[in-house]
Formats: sequence, structure tokens, C-alpha cells
Amino acid sequence: MKLSIVIPFYNEENMIQKMYDALVAEVNKITKAEFEIIFINDGSKDRTFEKMLAIADGDSRVKYISFSRNFGKEAGTIAGLEYATGEAVILMDGDLQHPPALLPQMIEAYEQGYDVVSARRTRTGEKPHRTFLAKHFYRLANKMMDIELMDGVSEFRLFSRKAVRAILSLQEYNRFSKGIFSWIGFKEKVIEYENQVRTVGETKYSLKFSLNYAIQGILSFNDKPLRMCINFGLFCLLISLAYVLWTFVQYFVAPDSLVSGYFTTIFSVVLFGGIQLISIGVLGEYIGKIYYEVKKRPHYLVDETNMTVKGEQHDD
Repeated sequence: MKLSIVIPFYNEENMIQKMYDALVAEVNKITKAEFEIIFINDGSKDRTFEKMLAIADGDSRVKYISFSRNFGKEAGTIAGLEYATGEAVILMDGDLQHPPALLPQMIEAYEQGYDVVSARRTRTGEKPHRTFLAKHFYRLANKMMDIELMDGVSEFRLFSRKAVRAILSLQEYNRFSKGIFSWIGFKEKVIEYENQVRTVGETKYSLKFSLNYAIQGILSFNDKPLRMCINFGLFCLLISLAYVLWTFVQYFVAPDSLVSGYFTTIFSVVLFGGIQLISIGVLGEYIGKIYYEVKKRPHYLVDETNMTVKGEQHDD
């Protein structure tokens, strides 16, 4: 049995060796499988790629793919899946927050017939504001999306070759991997593990990045924001008609109680102007996604690699 482990790196010169050592310590214990370790250099600006080359020179199991620039984690994920040659593929982060010690359990679940094995972390020790935002995001996302996302489940997963083919068949440019992994279905097992604190360096996932990623996820798997704009517009129309009717009745019943229309006019202009701008913004987000899709640009460009063919060519 051959398994591929895919790990994207971006500016992790102080972590890549630690990650490799921890990973190999676990991999060497698993004698029933042959491993292919694929490191993705996502346009790092430090010495990450230099150290990656040194590791690959000393271990024939280590393959590397270096992008021409930083294309983002989604690009690293799809590149790893495309180039992987194993009958199953494991995705991990390179900061040791995805513990390699979980690999034996994931492989055991795969041997039991599961096509997807997902690792779910607890939020013990996480910063309170991140826990708060994450829980509310998943609650909102599951109400709005056509799929279900599980809180605490990231990209740390094992996929059978069948699941990998399904993921690669979805070629949209604007990718939200968590949603795609849920959308494909297949038999899945979830394994829980304790939250791991990053010991070296800083997280690449800032609050701004997380919010943008959350918005992209919500927009990628439903059109409910567009429908909400329509429904809210209809609601405002009904409120406006009710106000006009109330003013008309007041004119005949108590004309002296009517106030000057300046405030009402300004309030209405600001209110409906804001609603229109929000609606245009939501519509623009969807149009922008269409714009990027129709250009059909590749997800990434490879600058250097020691792999000769992509994984899908090994299916037979």
C-alpha cells in the first residue's frame, strides 16, 4: 500500500525541519505502507525552499513542488492532490498543529473502508475571540449553505483515490476546500484530537484572512445572499407602502399631527441607499466570481519540482 502525504509550506524556514522530523518519526513506525511525502513551497520568501531541497536530497521519499509565486493554500492543496501517486492521500499543515501521531488511526480507518477520514480538533487553549467567531461562522454557514460543515474539522484529512478523483473533477477557480470536501460525500469517519499550540513562528491565518475565507465559503455554495437581497427589498417596499398609507390616513384624520417631511425624506434616502449599495455589493461578489471562472486561469504555476508526472496518470 502506497500513501501520499501532502504538506504546503509558506515562509516556514524555522518549522519545516521540525515538521519533517516529527512526521518521519511516525511514518517509520508504520511498516505496512510505503510513503510518498510531497512538500509544496507556496512562493516562500525566506529559506523554506532551500531547506526543503536539503531534506529531499537526504530522503528519496520526499518530493517537492515549488510555485512561481504565492498562490495560496487552496492552490497548494489541489497541486498536492494532482501530483500525488498514492492510493490514498493525506493533507496536513506544516506547522505541527496537525499532529503526525494521528496518522496510524487515519490509516486504520481507511483500511476499514472509509473514503474520507477527517481529523477534528477541540478548541481547548484557543484564543476566546477565535473560538467565538468560529462557532458563529459554522452556525451561520450551515444555515445558509447547501452542505454541512463540522466545527473543528480543517484540511487535515485522508482521502481514498476515489475521493481524490471526485475532488479533482471540481475545477472551479474560486475554491473553498472545506465545502468541497463535504460536498463530495462518500463514507467518512471523524477522529478527534486535542488542539495543538503553534510553538514556532506565527499563524498565517490573520483575522482578515479568516473573514475573507468565510465570506468566500458562504458565497461559493449557495445563492441565498442574492435571495436575501430580494426578500429584504420586498420587505422595504411593503414598509414604504404601509408608511404612505399611514400618512394618507393621517392627512384626513389628524392633519395637524403631520410633521415636516425633511427628516422622513433624508431617512428614507439613507436607508434605501444603503440597502441598494449592499445589494449591489452582493451581486458584484457573484459577478466577480464569474469573471475569474470564465478566464480559466490555472490554479498555480510550477517553477521547480522533482516529480515528473501528475498523479492522475497513475490511476491505471
